[in-house]
Amino acid sequence: MPRKAKTEETVVTEESAILENAPAETGTLMEGDPPAEGEILMDGGMPADGDFPTDGELPGTGEAVMDEELLGSGETAMEDGAPASDSAITDGDVPEETSLSGENMEAEAETGNDSGMALQQEDTVEAPVEGDGAAANANNPAPELSSGTGAEAGSGTGKNSPEVSAPPRRRKAKAAPAPKPEPPVRKTAPSTILTLNADSEVETPESREDTIWHELQNAYRTRKILTGTLGGIEKMDGGGTIAVVYYKDMRVVIPLSEMMINLVEDEAHDYGELVQRQNKILGNMLGCEIDFIIKELENASRSVVASRKDAMYKKRQIFYMPDAAGNSRVCEDRIVQARVIAVAEKVVRVEIFGTECSILARDLSWDWLGDATERFHVGEQILVRILSVKIRSLEDISVKADVKSVNGNTSKENLGKCKIQGKYAGTVTDIHKGTVFVRLHIGVNAVAHSCYDNRMPGKKDDVSFVVTRIDADRNVAVGLISRIIKQNI
Repeated sequence: MPRKAKTEETVVTEESAILENAPAETGTLMEGDPPAEGEILMDGGMPADGDFPTDGELPGTGEAVMDEELLGSGETAMEDGAPASDSAITDGDVPEETSLSGENMEAEAETGNDSGMALQQEDTVEAPVEGDGAAANANNPAPELSSGTGAEAGSGTGKNSPEVSAPPRRRKAKAAPAPKPEPPVRKTAPSTILTLNADSEVETPESREDTIWHELQNAYRTRKILTGTLGGIEKMDGGGTIAVVYYKDMRVVIPLSEMMINLVEDEAHDYGELVQRQNKILGNMLGCEIDFIIKELENASRSVVASRKDAMYKKRQIFYMPDAAGNSRVCEDRIVQARVIAVAEKVVRVEIFGTECSILARDLSWDWLGDATERFHVGEQILVRILSVKIRSLEDISVKADVKSVNGNTSKENLGKCKIQGKYAGTVTDIHKGTVFVRLHIGVNAVAHSCYDNRMPGKKDDVSFVVTRIDADRNVAVGLISRIIKQNI
């Protein structure tokens, strides 16, 4: 028969005595003191709830308190990296003890202290005498151990060897993937251009265009007069005509009505439809320099609309209208610079500070000039002398000028080189009503009324001229053409 369980007071007294005498440092059971069933003392901690009977409750001899279900075969509780229960236990290790509830102590697997100290079981009752153990085992069957520890448990039963808990096997942490090397940071290149010469500057097309557009914006705000080259004539879809002016490679549009091509419309000047005449004159002006003032511009498309009329009126106000003292900058007998805006065979059209003027061939040079296009070209600048200025209003100003008075007359000096009955080479400049005008290579103008060659002379032919007399009043030599040296075919 098993011994009767001691009373509650006796259990508490013996438990306190054993705790005082138990070796706390080793954490193992003393030899000869078998642990009581269901009682385990955790090193450095209190037993978990349900492992010890509470005050006033003493479990019976044949009772086993089950707080949780027993773990199945091959299964054990795993928390926070505790080793799996099915792992092999080396020889000499003691299987995990079970509590009164029959389950493996989770606290033992969780602690995993570095000191490797095992849990100490508390001896709360007297050791059973012979015959009592079998009865106790019959009433209190041993809890089932997991399959992974069954073999070891069988070999270790009946031995009072010290209990050492297996160190928890730590789960191998997965190696973190190696961080990808960051691509090298690309440094921003300087915005300036590296030039061969240290003191030189080079502009890209983009920067040049931005600079020109900035100039146009400033000119638009200040109504500054700009100068460009007439580069094209275009017809709009609506039927209008525009002039295209290029200011430093920037396109500027000027309507035909703002080009200030004023033509007289009367019976004496009936040369056809006015628009066709304006277009013809505008076509002859291609390549010339003109002034304009910007009237509108758009930043998105960078389009500019300008007016030549406003620029010419502004120039007239500055150079022709008298100042406070009654003087004007453009006056009679003053030599000024003019722009050639159109050239024909017998006439040259110039612009003199906002006023246009036509100069005939006889006023262009002291020499006989058969074709003005051979000496004057559109777009160039020449010196002229102002012969007269008539100012009626700002919109009505007329000017007369010539070119030959600026250069000086050299015909009289050269005429002295001619001798009567002398033969001189010259070039035919013009033929009018049977009269041939010849420019001798010695710088003298000559007139021939007859030709002894079987061929008829033509313009720009090289001829041999014989002087018969000298006209000092007109500064010309009179004679005949003996032969044609070379025809201009």
